[in-house]
Amino acid sequence: MTKMIAMRFALISCIIYLGFSSAAQLPAVESGKIVRHADFPSVYVTPRHVDVWLPEGYNGKEKYAVLYMHDGQMLYDANTTWNKQAWEADEMLGGLMKSRKVRKTIVVGVWNGGPTRHSDYFPQKPFESLPKAFVDSLIESGNRPNGVKLFAEPVKSDGYLKFLVEELKPFIDKTYATKTDAANTFVMGSSMGGLISMYAICEYPQVFGGAACLSTHWPGIFNMENNPVPDAFIQYLDKHLPDKKTHKIYFDYGTATLDSLYPPLQAKADQVMKRNGWKKKQWITLAFPGADHSEKAWAARLDKPLMFLLKE
Repeated sequence: MTKMIAMRFALISCIIYLGFSSAAQLPAVESGKIVRHADFPSVYVTPRHVDVWLPEGYNGKEKYAVLYMHDGQMLYDANTTWNKQAWEADEMLGGLMKSRKVRKTIVVGVWNGGPTRHSDYFPQKPFESLPKAFVDSLIESGNRPNGVKLFAEPVKSDGYLKFLVEELKPFIDKTYATKTDAANTFVMGSSMGGLISMYAICEYPQVFGGAACLSTHWPGIFNMENNPVPDAFIQYLDKHLPDKKTHKIYFDYGTATLDSLYPPLQAKADQVMKRNGWKKKQWITLAFPGADHSEKAWAARLDKPLMFLLKE
């Protein structure tokens, strides 16, 4: 069963890379508008598109909170994605703002790097804490079941976070009317994007005041047999949690397809949160029985992390 799940996910990942490399159409949105910053340059990671969603009523005068979201090509318009699914973030957040359930917020959709996605999103310090023989094996011969290399480049998520913090955020804050403090700066992603969101708030608590980690891919790779990765992530989380008085962390998971691997691993993360004194006001983990590992599933529950992070 686990092998079938891994093969299915690996095939999806390969298709994503192929589809994203040529996807240049500007997403259509139900509310607000998209501003694309194409091939945003970086000294830390490969250039990538950044699609900024500005909600209705944004005029550049009133300052808005900022939500940085990974896998930016999957956020807004299903007609532009490889699987015809999207988070529909504009529709959900626009509706919540209109009903005044959340603060006024812009979304910075950061495209992934295609083949470099795993290298960009795999938390680097936990990776470097793994046994050397295991790391060498992953780098040299770590493949997905379809034969595609697991890491197209060395793990460089520390560089990816520097790109977000040192290059992209200053540009966003200069270009748009934003509230620049950590209390109004958030990060969100799913699967590997969930991992890098967790890593971001732990590495840069002075920048990000909240993180939403949907269907967090605790296995890190596609095989649970003799896999030390989840424990490395959990140990890192235990040692690097931000101040619970000033930060918020959201986790969730489904129970179908790849998400079926997550419940026991998320339970370990939850124990870390409880042991460190995190309460419901600052941390929540939600389970969605029957939900699979897809944009459709994440879109269906997107209101939950948005309201948790962005409620006034």
